[in-house]
Amino acid sequence: MPRLFDRATGWIVNAPWLTALVILIVSSTAAIGYYDTRIVTGFFDSEIDKQEATRRTETFETPPVSGFSLSGQSVIVVESDNFFSGDAVAALRDIVDALESRDFVSRVLWMDKIPMLNIFGLPEPLLPHESASQVRFDAACEKAKKHPFIEGQLLSTGGKTTLLLVSFDRFFIQDDNQAIDGIRKIAEDTAAKHKNFDAKFTVTGSWPIWITARRTSDANTFYYQLVGYSMIALMSIILFRGLAAVFVVALAPSVGVFWTLGFVQFFDFKDNPFNDVVLPVLVSLIALTDGVHLMVQIRKLRSQGLSPREAASQGIKQVGLACALTSLTTAIGFGSLALANHELVQQFGISCVIGVLLSFIAVVTTIPLVCSTWVGKFVQAGQDKSLVDKNLDKIGRVIDFVLPRKRWVSWIAIISTIAFIAISFGLRPDERQSSIIPRGSEAAIGLAKLDKAMGGLESSAVDVTWSKNVAADSTNVFSVVTKVDQILAEESLVGHPISICKLIDSLPGDGKTEDRMSMLELLPPSFKRSFYTPERRIATVSFRVRDLGIASYHPVFSRIQSKLEALRIEHPEFDFDLSGEAVWRWENLFQIVIDLATSLGTAVLIIFVVLALVYRSLTIGLISLVPNLFPLAVSGVYLVVTGQALEVVTVCAFTVCLGIAVDDTIHFLTRYQEELAETGDKTTAIRNAFTGVGTALIMTTIVLVSGFGTVLFSDSRDHFIFASMGMITLSAALFADLVFLPALLDHFSRERSD
Repeated sequence: MPRLFDRATGWIVNAPWLTALVILIVSSTAAIGYYDTRIVTGFFDSEIDKQEATRRTETFETPPVSGFSLSGQSVIVVESDNFFSGDAVAALRDIVDALESRDFVSRVLWMDKIPMLNIFGLPEPLLPHESASQVRFDAACEKAKKHPFIEGQLLSTGGKTTLLLVSFDRFFIQDDNQAIDGIRKIAEDTAAKHKNFDAKFTVTGSWPIWITARRTSDANTFYYQLVGYSMIALMSIILFRGLAAVFVVALAPSVGVFWTLGFVQFFDFKDNPFNDVVLPVLVSLIALTDGVHLMVQIRKLRSQGLSPREAASQGIKQVGLACALTSLTTAIGFGSLALANHELVQQFGISCVIGVLLSFIAVVTTIPLVCSTWVGKFVQAGQDKSLVDKNLDKIGRVIDFVLPRKRWVSWIAIISTIAFIAISFGLRPDERQSSIIPRGSEAAIGLAKLDKAMGGLESSAVDVTWSKNVAADSTNVFSVVTKVDQILAEESLVGHPISICKLIDSLPGDGKTEDRMSMLELLPPSFKRSFYTPERRIATVSFRVRDLGIASYHPVFSRIQSKLEALRIEHPEFDFDLSGEAVWRWENLFQIVIDLATSLGTAVLIIFVVLALVYRSLTIGLISLVPNLFPLAVSGVYLVVTGQALEVVTVCAFTVCLGIAVDDTIHFLTRYQEELAETGDKTTAIRNAFTGVGTALIMTTIVLVSGFGTVLFSDSRDHFIFASMGMITLSAALFADLVFLPALLDHFSRERSD
């Protein structure tokens, strides 16, 4: 295999113009991806465009009366001791008028705009005139507590919190601040004019959460990438002690990321958060790791007196095979993501394979090509001053300590890895809406207040449908809906269910709901259509969901589904479906996390098989599992100890760090195999491999840990978790490769290579 690789890559240095042409072609193709992929794909899109145009022109028959919706892009959470007084009502009405007077506000929905339910079907405002007596306000308070659209929806059970649901006219929105700070300031300034009304205002909702998440992501991504890359550059200069070497090493990751993000555009993977955030980090780290190994070897060869071209040629021969193996195993491992059930994970897997392969091409073409030019005359500058090289003899004492104690060090490695993996199995998948925004942000604070006062911001629902054999106005329909109400009422984490039966029950009178169906016509049409559409044979039961995470709601939704399935068996003419954003996250994000975790395990097994085949040794394959699994297991224990969950961000961090850990292990094993073939003595081969790749292993770890360390100060929870896991995993990987791997090789491997 080494000879085959030498023949396959010999042209990179010997034919520099051909190498430059390859780089130019790949770069031009990537540039087209950034500019306009239709230059290449336009010939194949005409039929797809026709189908899309047809789909967009489809029309649907809409009912003559729209359903009533308790919705708004922003939610103003108002906290006060008493909302049922003349001063409070006057202030709230002025606040609503002030908001609706702005061109960017289309509607403000609050409890005074909710029609009252009465047997005459007449519109009746909830709140009396502000000059009314306190007796009338007390009566209004009692009515509010009995109204299904107010109690628990717009007014908290204790009456200390009310909501103003603000909808916007997108055409007049000029600044994101209008949806958060803008409307809060209007409310505060207007309330200040009413000295007898003391209230606190907090803004949250779908728009504020999205805006806050985007602001945080954009600011943190730019700032911490800048700081992180600057720290990486600084640490590289300190470690390499040479600007030329740092420049060449940094070139490969930059080119690899540029190529990858350009090529991914051809696949039309739009709005994939993994590709936007994780993919560039993954590609840059893998390319940097291989680049440092290659550069360290070229510098050593230059220091030995070889010319720039000879050093570049010999360097790629000695290290290039290991780089190829790391890319192969990493690509195969990440390729397993393409077999996942969720489309986002599939796309991420394909993108990872593209990125890993392109980063390998970037490393083995740009670094040798540049090093074979006049730049190569300076790459060895600072070699004698390198902190790692100068102190490698001191670090070599690790080998002197480990090898005589290889037996118990090996078993410590195996037992600790198994124990840490067992502890890591205690992690459970989770995801919550607030995880994408800083905990101290106004949107997150408001969301927490809604959880406490209203049972959550988000609404989910059970959609009840029935066959044509069941009459829409039959008592059976309302009997089944009532049973769904009872199922939801049994769950403490389900907040304030509303259904057509609840609305009928709120009307004056006694008796069972199904016996009072005649009162259905007394409900306002918009109220009725919100939960009951007879021509479509569907009734909806909505409920609120707190932002506790899918782990907390997994047993809740599972129980509800189980009970609905039993109800379906009892009533075969009916069907029941859970719907809503929270349910979507439960079904999809839960599946995404499971897919990522499963693919991670699959990747480890695939890497084991590939290494066993490449090195023609089952023993080597088994040995490689320990230094690859140990760092992930250590991070898993860290998550368990700190009370974290198995989220998308944590599994992505595992994925990135596995790729880097495998790289370092393969570089060590490849050098060990080469030294073993020359010396025939495994102890000597281990020592030589440690000396040969130890510098690169330590350098890459220090550089990458320093880069991750800068992100620890981010106010983004996801960024903090990703960075902390990266630092822990990379540090543990270095320990495993320099301590556990030599002991395992010396204790378990055979004396001579195959």
